[in-house]
Amino acid sequence: MVKNSVVYVFLCFSLAVFVGCASEVEAQESPDLHVVVNMVQLNVAVTDKNGEYITGLRPKDFVIVEDGITEKVATFAEGNEPARSLNESAEPERPVVPNGELTKRSAPGDSVHTLDALIAGADVFVLFDTSNYMYRDFVFAQDAIAEFIRSLESADKIAFYSYSRDLSRAAILTADRSEILRAVRSRVAGDEAALYNTLLLTLKDAAQYTGRKVVVVFSNGPDNSSVVPPEDVAEFAQSAGVSIYMISTREAKVEPVSTAVFERMTAATGGKAYFAKNWRDEKRAFASVRDDLAHLYSLSYYPKANPNSGWRAIKVKLVGDHLKGYKIRTRNGYRPQPSRFTSDSTTGRTELGSK
Repeated sequence: MVKNSVVYVFLCFSLAVFVGCASEVEAQESPDLHVVVNMVQLNVAVTDKNGEYITGLRPKDFVIVEDGITEKVATFAEGNEPARSLNESAEPERPVVPNGELTKRSAPGDSVHTLDALIAGADVFVLFDTSNYMYRDFVFAQDAIAEFIRSLESADKIAFYSYSRDLSRAAILTADRSEILRAVRSRVAGDEAALYNTLLLTLKDAAQYTGRKVVVVFSNGPDNSSVVPPEDVAEFAQSAGVSIYMISTREAKVEPVSTAVFERMTAATGGKAYFAKNWRDEKRAFASVRDDLAHLYSLSYYPKANPNSGWRAIKVKLVGDHLKGYKIRTRNGYRPQPSRFTSDSTTGRTELGSK
């Protein structure tokens, strides 16, 4: 409490980063008290009734609602373009383009560039199942992953992890593709599968970074040794702002529980689940993930005052009759994390940050 004044502090947990400051709000009467207000970031896919991507949308076409509160979009990006603040100069008019050419935003008068279905401005974490479920067609799975990694030419950085009972960080986040490919080829299969344990650890690694973050999981079967429930993993991913894509083989498809869990988890985080019948399907699934990431819109906002410290529901809508019928896929909410005060001894400043 500041003298003669009550300072209401609402800590808004960032879906993009656990510890990161987006802006500081000074207390009413004391210049030495600051509060870190974090930004919520969303990856949003927009498709028509046939599943074709809709490109060329603008910030004014979107409305974000958190717990019934309409939020103001702070930054915006499409595809592989860098996010830009909406406080900058007005954007040029752009047509809505169903699938096909992904266009890069440019200043009025500039030429429009056609882009391949590649992801940029993102950190991609690949988690590969090397449990004893993977003895069959192991090399084909490695081939599919290697081809996927080579195709991400414009991604910022890639990490490659593998798991059986334990997590192996075979190649930490790096821009060196050759290092990632060597890590893929060095894996061998064995031991039981602790998918949810190791996926949670991967998500925690991804949550340390800013910007767009995705985890792409290749799993050949159900989890038979985790102690972490999949619901907790999904909630953490939502709160950390990490989209999960699951590529599974027919071995997992025959397990109804795993199938349902994979589908719920990916849908809740704004990702997708794929069930491949053979190695050709695996390659097509990885190509679909790459294509999906290339067509995502990135939107962020600073949440308005909200006393809810529990689960906060997020809804993203499109505005305008011409956009009716289009479908939106994104995460459906997050849970604010516990907070703590930290003191800066050099400035005498106290900040409120997230754990």
